Amino acid sequence: MTMIQCRKLTREYRKGETTIRPLDELDLDVPSRDFLALMGPSGSGKTTLLNLIAGIDSPTSGSLIIEGVDIGTLSRNRLAAWRSKHIGYVFQLYNLVPVLTAYENVELPLLLHSGSRRERHERILTALDRVGIADRADHFPRQLSGGQEQRVAIARAIVTDPSIIVADEPTGDLDKASAHAVMTLLQELNQELGKTIIMVTHDPRTTEYASRTLHLDKGRLVGAQMLEEVST
Repeated sequence: MTMIQCRKLTREYRKGETTIRPLDELDLDVPSRDFLALMGPSGSGKTTLLNLIAGIDSPTSGSLIIEGVDIGTLSRNRLAAWRSKHIGYVFQLYNLVPVLTAYENVELPLLLHSGSRRERHERILTALDRVGIADRADHFPRQLSGGQEQRVAIARAIVTDPSIIVADEPTGDLDKASAHAVMTLLQELNQELGKTIIMVTHDPRTTEYASRTLHLDKGRLVGAQMLEEVST
């Protein structure tokens, strides 16, 4: 089943007298339960595509249909509601709130949803346990290593049980051991929980955890390579 369908997807904006087009009539299908790695030089449109899929940005033209919904046609309020239900975003630099504990950071997306405090508590502990950091629930970001911070960020991304996880350079600020642990975790979320994952990366080693890799250049796909799954 196709989870994400892009047809002639274009994003452009003005910079002075120049029109910048990060995405140029892109066609792309992402099946359900896919683990897709996106590579390409800086400025090739990778993060732009990620932000469009996540509903953070809006296309200039073309269509972006996710689970049967053309999200480019949604109002701002409906798009925000859709995003909070369907998308989990993992950032390179974690984007944790420094004055909140790990528990409180993971709780943030749940505050947009209905549910009792007990239900939130159970979801938070389940997410923290899933990423192996439940014992750090009361720690602040400054008390965590980079790898631990990224685990908290992943817990925050999955706590609402989204169908899609987008990850922008999730290992870009991590050492080799921490990067391996984070990529193994993302692979488990894909293979064991069936999450569809779209990941932007510059590191060829991280693509070994994905099921396939696509390359972008100047806003267009320039090739695709199927990769063997790495057993965990």
